[in-house]
Amino acid sequence: MHADARGEIFDKVTGPSSLPVRPVVPPMARAVSILLLLFVFLVGIKGMGEGFELLGSDLLDAFFRTTENPFIGLVIGLLATTVMQSSSVTTSMVVALVAAPENPLPLANAIPMIMGANIGTTVTSTIVSLGHMGRVDEFRRAFPVAICHDVFNYMAVLVLLPLELMTGYLQSAAVAIGSLVQGAGGVTYQSPIRTAINGGYTPLERLTGALFDAQAGQAVFLLILSGLLIFTALYLLVRAMRATAHGRVEAMVTTVLGSSVMLSMLIGVVVTVMVQSSSITTSLLVPLAAAGVLRLDQAFPVTLGANIGTTVTAFLAALAVSGPNTGAGLEIALVHLLFNLSGILLVYPVARIRHIPLRLAETFTGIALRSRRMIIVWVVALFYGVPTVVLVVSRWLN
Repeated sequence: MHADARGEIFDKVTGPSSLPVRPVVPPMARAVSILLLLFVFLVGIKGMGEGFELLGSDLLDAFFRTTENPFIGLVIGLLATTVMQSSSVTTSMVVALVAAPENPLPLANAIPMIMGANIGTTVTSTIVSLGHMGRVDEFRRAFPVAICHDVFNYMAVLVLLPLELMTGYLQSAAVAIGSLVQGAGGVTYQSPIRTAINGGYTPLERLTGALFDAQAGQAVFLLILSGLLIFTALYLLVRAMRATAHGRVEAMVTTVLGSSVMLSMLIGVVVTVMVQSSSITTSLLVPLAAAGVLRLDQAFPVTLGANIGTTVTAFLAALAVSGPNTGAGLEIALVHLLFNLSGILLVYPVARIRHIPLRLAETFTGIALRSRRMIIVWVVALFYGVPTVVLVVSRWLN
C-alpha cells in the first residue's frame, strides 16, 4: 500500500482533524519536564527501597517465603500489572525490592514476578480492541493483533519458567553479565546521577521522620508516597514523551509496513523506548489493523520489539538504587531483557512455531465473533481466572 494511502486511512482511524488544537510547548520546556519527571521517578525508586528496609526483616521474610513459590510470584507480577495497567511500575518496584539495602528480595524469587508482569502488560491492547466490537469487520482484524501479544507472552512463560526452574539459566546469565559490566574498565555505579537522587530523596526522608515516630508508620508512609511518585511520574512521562514523539511514532509504524522483520522489531523497540510504554506501542497497532492498514503477520514483529523496548525502564530504575545490592538491581533488569530475547529466539526463527500464536489468535477471534460473551470470558479468564486457578492449585499442592 502506498504511504499516502496509509496516511489517509490512519487519519480516518485516529481522526486528527477532530482533535482540539493543543498549545504548542517549546521543545526545551518539554525536554526539561521529561528530565524532571525522570528524576522524580528515580527518587521514587530510591524511596521504595528505603521503605522496604524500614519494614523490618520479619515482614519481608514472610513475603519472601510466599514468593519462594514461583507460581505465586508469577501471579503477583501479573495481577499487579493488570491493576496498575503498567508493567513498568511493576518491574521498577521489583528492582527496588531486589536491590533494597537490607533484606533484599532474592533474585530467584523476583524472576517469576518479572514474567508475570510481561503477561499483565498485554491487557491494555486487548481492552483497546474491544472498542471495535460493534463493527464486525474491524473487530475481526483488530482482535487477533491485540491478543497475539497475550498468546506469545503466555507461550514464553509456559516454556521458559519451567526451564528457568530446572536450569537457572536466566539468573546465571544475568549474574555473569552483571559482573562483567560492573568490573569492566573499573566502572562503578557511584555516579553523579546517584548523588543527585540521594539529594532528592532527603526531603522525603525528613518529611517521613517528621510525620511518624514509629518505624512501621515511616515504612508504610514512605512506600505509599514512593509508589505514588513512581506511578504519577511514569504516567506523566509517558504522556510527555508520547506528545513529543506523536508524529514520529505514527510515521515510523506506518512506514515500516511491508518492510523487513528486523526493521519491524527495531521500530517496536524504538517506539517503546520513545514513549516508555509497550502498551502504547501495541495499542497503536490495533486501530491500524482495524482499518485494514496492518496485517497480523506485520504487527507481530513490532509487538515483539515492544517487549524488548519495555525493558529499558528496569535499567533506568537500577540507576536509582544504592548500597551493597546495587548489582542485584542491574541483574534483575538483565533478567527482564534476557527473558524477552529468549522468548523471541524460541518462537520467531522457526516458521511452524512462529505461526502458533498467530493461528491461536485467529482461532480465538473466530470464537469471539460467534459470541460476544466469549470476548469478556477471554479477558477475565486470561488475566484473572488463570491466576486464580494457579493460586488454588499451588495451595492444594502445598
